[in-house]
Amino acid sequence: MRDIKMVDITNKENSVRIATAVGRIRLRKETIKRILEGKIEKGDVFLASKLVGIIGTKKTPELLPFCHPIPITNVSVDIKPYDSGLEVWVTVKSVGKTGVEMEALTGVAIALLNIWDMVKKYEKDEEGQYPFTVIEEIRVVKKEKHPLS
Repeated sequence: MRDIKMVDITNKENSVRIATAVGRIRLRKETIKRILEGKIEKGDVFLASKLVGIIGTKKTPELLPFCHPIPITNVSVDIKPYDSGLEVWVTVKSVGKTGVEMEALTGVAIALLNIWDMVKKYEKDEEGQYPFTVIEEIRVVKKEKHPLS
């Protein structure tokens, strides 16, 4: 039988849920330098991408129809440069009946997409392509569930 449905979590107990996800975007060295020097035409890549990551986290059930709308109690977004680009870390907290892994992953993915959008002008080659720019390694690195005290 072919069917789709949201999982029924009605009878699950509330608990503290925490998930951390990370992902990377590889960029040209010149682009990383521009970002760090604040020379991106569209503005501050770190501030904008942190905001976008928070918004993306909160909009997860609108994008993924099988995710339950849950009360997000905290979102932290951290963006760190590394030798080949930027790394985005998102930690999401909630008190509820279901985990927050998808919210953390969505926050990372949308923040990375925002970085790409803000720097695409500097990443294009002579033919208008993006041979160096890669979003990669998006994954959950930690998941926690604690009973309410």
